[in-house]
Amino acid sequence: MGLYTGLVANLLFPLQEALKKHNTLVIRRAMDESQWWSPEKLEQYRLERLRSLLLKAKKNVPYYRDCFSRLDFNPQNVSSLADLDKLPLLTKTIIRTEGDRMKSEVAKGLARFNTGGSSGEPLIFFIGTERVSHDVAAKWRATRWWGVDIGDPEIVVWGSPIELSAQDRLRQWRDRLMRTQLLPAFQMSEAKLDEFIATIARTRPRMLFGYPSSISLLARHAEKRGQSMSSLGIKVAFVTSERLYEEQRIVISRVFGCPVANGYGGRDAGFIAHECPAGGMHLTAEDIIVEIVDRDGHVLAPGQVGEIVVTHLATSDFPFIRYQTGDMGALSARLCGCGRGLPILEEIQGRTTDFVVAADGTVMHGLALIYPIRDLPGVAAFKVIQHSLNHTEVQIVANGDYSPAVANSIQSGIQARLGKNVTVDVQKVEAIEPERSGKFRYVVSHVQLP
Repeated sequence: MGLYTGLVANLLFPLQEALKKHNTLVIRRAMDESQWWSPEKLEQYRLERLRSLLLKAKKNVPYYRDCFSRLDFNPQNVSSLADLDKLPLLTKTIIRTEGDRMKSEVAKGLARFNTGGSSGEPLIFFIGTERVSHDVAAKWRATRWWGVDIGDPEIVVWGSPIELSAQDRLRQWRDRLMRTQLLPAFQMSEAKLDEFIATIARTRPRMLFGYPSSISLLARHAEKRGQSMSSLGIKVAFVTSERLYEEQRIVISRVFGCPVANGYGGRDAGFIAHECPAGGMHLTAEDIIVEIVDRDGHVLAPGQVGEIVVTHLATSDFPFIRYQTGDMGALSARLCGCGRGLPILEEIQGRTTDFVVAADGTVMHGLALIYPIRDLPGVAAFKVIQHSLNHTEVQIVANGDYSPAVANSIQSGIQARLGKNVTVDVQKVEAIEPERSGKFRYVVSHVQLP
């Protein structure tokens, strides 16, 4: 660790967190130790925290007070994490409907947050300092797994309106002190990409952070321009907030000469999991309990794919208990070769809206529609939108190799998967527009899963 990085990581950043009344440093140091606990010791710790959360929810949160009363549920009787399935799932609709009844009556200084709404209506919720401290500490710990730390030069490729609107003078000075530079993911024109590549080459960051779609786009653009980026000294590229596809991992690693570390979480569900150098996608188990459930809400065994349901143990101010994320995945029964006792997410398959439904009712991942398109000549970028069982639109950004035969190939490839009578409209567009959050999604389905 360099002298300046040490100053930031050990003094400036902890001072900033203390001024915000966050105990982030204390939590991160505790997590540095607990990650090496045995699964049994970790499970007991989580159980104690779960009981504490449920007791506070019963005492202070009107929605849960009434819910537990109807179910005759006593948190004192919780003897294992599996007892969570005695409680109902928490949906976005419930949070919207219950409103202030989701807040703790003793909570102070709650901050209002909302999701980007890329798959529907934005979700408004509230977060207290306890939750923020734990999420920041978990991210900080995972960053350090890769030999980098807060204060190392960092390029962030991001597009969330919350981050971009906060670029006031204080934020700019803070970023300069932390050696963090933001490149807006909303602005990805050819000219801007040239500018971003030049900025990265000039800055020589130790780490990149951003959407996999945006960083892989930068990587491909650098290759297109013949710009070498592999000798800049970048140690790791952290990607999050979208599904990471293997071809994205390959191109980012090849161009920037560094490994790619996948992260999984959200504003609503928290910092759920992060990849370690040994390849394990570790849960932030001290704070997060993950269940995998089927369409009827039944808990599935490790290895089985279902919806990811999250209980965040640091949310007593605005509890997230058995919260349906809308993402699909599977837990693993194995431990990682790195030696950490933290459980592993075996798969993260993306949102339920990343799945498509064939005309005969067969459910398949959106990858099934990506494969017939991604390697075709003449296709610079694309997006698939399933409007209905009988109508799918494919937006194409074409390059010089595009021809009518390409459109015919796309149509036949998708019909082979969705049904021969499905209408497939191939539309040439100037650019693929990102979601309001700045993310890019290859496949969006408006068909409800059966």
